[in-house]
Amino acid sequence: MEVEGHSSLDEAKLRSHVMESPVVHIYGAGLNPDRPAHKSVGELKAKGWACAPIHPRDAGATIEGFPIRPFLDDGLTPRVVVLFLAPELARSVVRDLIVRLDHDEFPLIWFQRGAEDDQSIEALEAMNASYVANDCIVEYTARNKFSCAIEALPQTFCLQTASEDGDGCSVWTVHSSQDARLSPPKHALEWVGSLDDLASSQHTIPRYIRSLQIEDESTYALAERLTKPEP
Repeated sequence: MEVEGHSSLDEAKLRSHVMESPVVHIYGAGLNPDRPAHKSVGELKAKGWACAPIHPRDAGATIEGFPIRPFLDDGLTPRVVVLFLAPELARSVVRDLIVRLDHDEFPLIWFQRGAEDDQSIEALEAMNASYVANDCIVEYTARNKFSCAIEALPQTFCLQTASEDGDGCSVWTVHSSQDARLSPPKHALEWVGSLDDLASSQHTIPRYIRSLQIEDESTYALAERLTKPEP
């Protein structure tokens, strides 16, 4: 039996942080169904969480209806980041997050068993950031009978790829985590993300899409409108 891990937060704060985070970002979650990272997406979804898998090779495809991102866009601030990575890769991700994100809103970093990295943990402790090490987030929520406390599902997401015609145009589509089953795009992935990502990302494409928003138009209405061909 695995020993429960260590957290920089007391149990009440950890419970609150996890349960009140509607989205969990999962580094290392790709299309291989035998990998724990892949399985975790479905297990967390069953407990009410939306997931944001991050895996450069499989980006644009879906796991349990959620789109795989190639990376975390600038402008986005995750609340919980789970690392299903080797320690050296986990260190690279933590270093990148420390450089890019506001330290006052820094996410909880969850090192799955085997992802622990002493240098990363020392850096997080030095900035008084929250982390969990030597534990599994799926097991943690199961043994405590936790579920997401914030309604997050189904989640709407958008995908932009290069046109199959090779004419230099782009194809914009809108999907739901309830039923999306996408394979990696055959043509170049240009952007993928949830409606919340669309509203906040500083990636070139979301910024351009937001520039097309008309007065009093919701982000969802904007995304839907752009799926329709111009008359």
